[in-house]
Amino acid sequence: MKISIVIRAFNEEKSIGRLLFGISQQTYQDVEIILVDSGSTDSTVEIASQYPVKIVHIDPEEFTFGKSLNRGIQASTGEISVITSAHCYPVYPDWLVQLVKPFEDETVALSYGRQRGGETNHFSEHQFFRKYFPENTVLQQAQPYSHNANAAIRKDLWEEHPYNENLTGLEDLAWSSWAMDAGYTIAYVAEAEVIHQHDETWRQVYRRYKREAIALKQILPNSTFSFWDFLRSWVGKSVSDLNQARYENAFFKHVFEILWFRLMQYWGTYRGFHFGGKINAQLHRAFYYPPYILDKKVPKSRSVEPIDYEKDRS
Repeated sequence: MKISIVIRAFNEEKSIGRLLFGISQQTYQDVEIILVDSGSTDSTVEIASQYPVKIVHIDPEEFTFGKSLNRGIQASTGEISVITSAHCYPVYPDWLVQLVKPFEDETVALSYGRQRGGETNHFSEHQFFRKYFPENTVLQQAQPYSHNANAAIRKDLWEEHPYNENLTGLEDLAWSSWAMDAGYTIAYVAEAEVIHQHDETWRQVYRRYKREAIALKQILPNSTFSFWDFLRSWVGKSVSDLNQARYENAFFKHVFEILWFRLMQYWGTYRGFHFGGKINAQLHRAFYYPPYILDKKVPKSRSVEPIDYEKDRS
């Protein structure tokens, strides 16, 4: 079974090399790599060109998350399309093996793997990863949640139903919802683990959650998020994070960061739900430049050694 890895990138010179090196260390051999670059002005393309990568260009003026994925998958030849972000990198050399293993079941339309934050992620984002990407594999997920920073889909199903190019985000949720409605299943694979790095300003956090809220409103027009929901979510999640920081003996180190991150997250969500402007190319460009969590179970230990990224520096 041939795999095509589709990577979306814009000015990712700090991280693209590590991802491509991690891919080169995978035990899965029949792999095609496609980089969809949306107008990088740094050395992203130059670094990627040092690896066996097919580069697809998309103009910033026409960028959407769904459109960039559709361009990349369209240019691919694999039966399975693995999707990852340029600022992610795999932890283990069997990342691809684990991620595509669920496709042995013909009813599986999509699999997605575990994510953890890196050193630059905000404290509260680490809590998000811990909650949404637990340590336990669930091969038949009951909800349509998925995440395209670390996922794989069947190309023949994508041909039947490409990604929605009009959404400002959450194109993964829209696609997995379609797949479940069509009678397919979704698998979560904890062993297919990546580090998902963010180093966002408060404004970037605000914009990320605003665009996702606009998209959720497009997908679920009857969904709501009131000012009371904003206050309740901000206070509730902040208290939860502060308690976790206290448990980790890092309360004073992260107290202000937690309050600001959660404020930007839920204020962005509130503003997105109440957005009344046009969803056009200008809005997409500005943004770029609900789910129930899987039950906790006893995690399995891993006998596979992590990839040694220090070798890439020699």
